[in-house]
Amino acid sequence: MVEYEPIIGMEVHVELQTNSKMFCGCRVDFGGSPNTRCCPVCLGLPGSLPVVNERAIELMTKAALALNCTIAPQCIFHRKNYYYPDMPKNYQVSQYDNPLGSNGYVEIFADGKHKKIAIRRVHMEEDAGKLLHIEGGKSLVDYNRAGTPLMEIVTMNPPPPGLDQIESAEEAKEYLQRLRQILLYLGVSDVKMEEGSMRCEPNISIKPKGQVEFGTKIEIKNLNSFRVVYMGIDYELKRQAKVLNSGEKVVQETRRWDDNRGVTVSMRSKEVEQEYRYFPEPDLVPMIFTSEWVESLRSIQPELPAAKIERFVNDYGITSVDAEVLVDSPQLAKFYDDCAKSAKDPKAVANWITGEFLRLVNATGESIAETQLTPAHICGLLDLIDAGTINRNIAKTVFEEMFNTGKQAADIVKEKGLQQVTDTGAIEAAIDRVIAANPKEVERFKDGEEKLIGFFVGQVMKESKGKANPGVVNKILKEKLQG
Repeated sequence: MVEYEPIIGMEVHVELQTNSKMFCGCRVDFGGSPNTRCCPVCLGLPGSLPVVNERAIELMTKAALALNCTIAPQCIFHRKNYYYPDMPKNYQVSQYDNPLGSNGYVEIFADGKHKKIAIRRVHMEEDAGKLLHIEGGKSLVDYNRAGTPLMEIVTMNPPPPGLDQIESAEEAKEYLQRLRQILLYLGVSDVKMEEGSMRCEPNISIKPKGQVEFGTKIEIKNLNSFRVVYMGIDYELKRQAKVLNSGEKVVQETRRWDDNRGVTVSMRSKEVEQEYRYFPEPDLVPMIFTSEWVESLRSIQPELPAAKIERFVNDYGITSVDAEVLVDSPQLAKFYDDCAKSAKDPKAVANWITGEFLRLVNATGESIAETQLTPAHICGLLDLIDAGTINRNIAKTVFEEMFNTGKQAADIVKEKGLQQVTDTGAIEAAIDRVIAANPKEVERFKDGEEKLIGFFVGQVMKESKGKANPGVVNKILKEKLQG
């Protein structure tokens, strides 16, 4: 059986978070009545002239810098010519041979390896409209999305020395997750894959191991979730190997993912670069980026996920695994950071946030901004635990009450009478009742089944309604049972 090497390239399209479109003043927003946010410019009507959206250029430059790209001192727009019903002008304004950003990378950790995935280019273009396919073989066109500022990020194969390429479906998924996280921190896009503001189009080929020449590539269009990206690439790698092993040839084409059947399906033959007939856009002037302007954007870049993980580990002493979870979103990272700065034990804060807090957020479907918890709530709860006022089991009940009501931990404990019982006399009385009620278990313990201590502790905690101090319970229990 021939062993194959995968060659996976990623083209990621990201809609930028601007108020208006790339070359006109039409509003950008998801949804809305079809064809209500259009004008002569984004519809390409004769005599209309485009004007570049400066905010879009600024956001794209910030993204390119965060992706470690070199910013071109000067670049222009091109017309990418092709006919498709969702392209009202029959061409797309894009960039060709001199993109805004080039030669960057994204760091990932997947399949047990750290890699720097090479990025070939970050360029600007406009989005197409949207087709709605209905019964009877007909299609409807909505041009509301046409002209939306779009950033395309393309990986590099083969990579230059010191950088890496994507070699598995798992690495592709991790790359996309990292990319989305970076763009979210920058605030350049809401990167909502379910709404199409971030779309992935992998290019996939395989070649016999050791062969220099690349195999025939196919493109999978518009994958809109991490799960589908993984499944689409994994399926396509296996499909191509099966085609080659049967003595047939892989056909260069564009395919789509059929989620119902779990397969890729042929859409159309894949265009080659020459078919697009690129030429400079005559209605837009060249753009010049001074080093002063570029550095002014670099100076206001936020702390990005990789740097934040490193700081959390070094400053707060938490594990890299916990730090990865805590920087998943800018909102979660800020919430932890604010809590940890005020708390005596940042590790304990991390445990509560990655555990109970995220459990409740996921269960309720609330965003972090919508919750009623503040750093003061978390720190107040931890102070009660440290002081021995409540134990950890009671603390979970208090935490959930804080989450649901917004009340402070001390007030909840006082209202519900949840203070921990440390009175040895009361605890000893509860232990005596449990021992008296379970004579068989007592005999088994004395015969050597020492693991039954857990059973007795549980019964005492139940007897005390969870308020007994577990340390005191353990100590007195052992003394009585062993005595």
